[in-house]
Amino acid sequence: MKLSEVKLILKKLDIIDFQLPNKELVPSHFHVTEVGKITKHFIDCGGTLRNEETVNFQLWNANDYDHRLHPEKLLNIIELSQNLFGIADLEIEVEYQGDTIQKFGLDFDGKNFLLTSKQTDCLAKDKCGIDNYRNSEEKTKVKLSALNDEPCCSPDGNCC
Repeated sequence: MKLSEVKLILKKLDIIDFQLPNKELVPSHFHVTEVGKITKHFIDCGGTLRNEETVNFQLWNANDYDHRLHPEKLLNIIELSQNLFGIADLEIEVEYQGDTIQKFGLDFDGKNFLLTSKQTDCLAKDKCGIDNYRNSEEKTKVKLSALNDEPCCSPDGNCC
């Protein structure tokens, strides 16, 4: 989900709820402790130099049960961060503390923001041999009708 989509949704909400992939809600007294731009410069396994930028929201549970983050407050924090950091309309990544710090994608189901599972992937399959390895593992398909009528295991069947 892009930042512009989050901003449009926040303008229509009365309350903000985030739902984890296991369907549990993040406790309602969470805080957004960071909104920022993450820039990642890296080289993939195929030798290609890459640059990725995302917007980061960090959710945190405090012992402050008397306060709840309201949509207009989060919208103000987002707009302030856009002005200070020059944040474009980038994809959102959400950090949340489970057993360890977890990173999620973001979606919306009409009521809740959904924290979606993220997956790693090879970005250079064509250069590092992953596609060739997978293709060599695939078995060749043969039409049964194309086979000889000779029984395979007869003494003159040429199968041994």
